[in-house]
Amino acid sequence: MAADPVLARAIGVEDLTVIRHLETAFEEETKNTATCRAYAAQADEEGFHGIASLFRAVARAEQIHAANHSRVLRQMSGPAAVQIPLPHVGGSLENLRAALADQRFEVDYLYPTFLTAAVPLVDSTAIRTFHWALEADKSHVRLFWQLMPRVGADKAGWAYTPHHFFVCALCGYVAQDPESDNCPSCNFLWEKFETIQ
Repeated sequence: MAADPVLARAIGVEDLTVIRHLETAFEEETKNTATCRAYAAQADEEGFHGIASLFRAVARAEQIHAANHSRVLRQMSGPAAVQIPLPHVGGSLENLRAALADQRFEVDYLYPTFLTAAVPLVDSTAIRTFHWALEADKSHVRLFWQLMPRVGADKAGWAYTPHHFFVCALCGYVAQDPESDNCPSCNFLWEKFETIQ
């Protein structure tokens, strides 16, 4: 979305930077939603139903992130739109590595950079959506990392059996089991988490 010069004068250059970051985050999360759904279908086809369950949970979480970013964008500049290319889908292990690398990029670089730009503006809505996505993505990295050594297990192993995952409907945090009464990322009630298999 190209910045409108009149809007640029009205809201300031710093705000435009945050808007561009929100647009980038919305695009990234929308792409990740489609990619994780495609990875889940591939994992199911290969018999990795546990991996497919995790990909579906992360796809739902990324969808929540995209919706949060879009909501803030609408408040700041208007609706968000993006064209998503078809994802490259390989074998399940390759897809798992690609998903882990993508989530690590968001945790290590993308969201810390966006938060650094948003904090001086004291824009609580942008800060909140970036912070929630960052903390939720940390849970995705942890789960992908824990799953990697299980892929080569026997056919009765974790990677092959469907699992329930719990996704915070507010911030996209993903867990295998209830960790407390509230989401560790956004404090949303655990009872309002979505169950994904």
